[in-house]
Amino acid sequence: MVKSFQGVRLAEPKKAPEQAVLVQDHMSTSLVTFHPDDTIDYVAQVLTQKKISGAPVLDDANNLVGIISEVDCLKEVIKGKYNNTPRIAGRVREYMTRDVITMEPDVTIFDAAHRFLELKIRRFPVMRAGRLLGQISLSDIIKALPGLKSTTW
Repeated sequence: MVKSFQGVRLAEPKKAPEQAVLVQDHMSTSLVTFHPDDTIDYVAQVLTQKKISGAPVLDDANNLVGIISEVDCLKEVIKGKYNNTPRIAGRVREYMTRDVITMEPDVTIFDAAHRFLELKIRRFPVMRAGRLLGQISLSDIIKALPGLKSTTW
């Protein structure tokens, strides 16, 4: 659009295109991770201490092999109650989710929000080329909302 100022035609400055807000902008990169041989007792202790609800499970070669959550820990608690075992001795490999749904770092926050609603899960490991880069959680998306403009969606 061209504006006129006292007979002189001025072009309106071009606006820089809005940058999409991406998962990589809001994901956690300093992750707590577990090993398949860790005990559920240990996992429950760490989750409580770190105030998180779940974490990726990595094998000896740092490959993502699962996700373990508070809900998975509860399964071992229930099993212990039925078996009258005082400790939570099960191993992560017995309770972790093996079919992990991951997300790429260049997915928009809006698309990530849709995935959270669609799949009803609380966290996605963020991967690129088979390498774990971080994790995006439902709470990370909620924390990002106040800073978003309608044009960044």
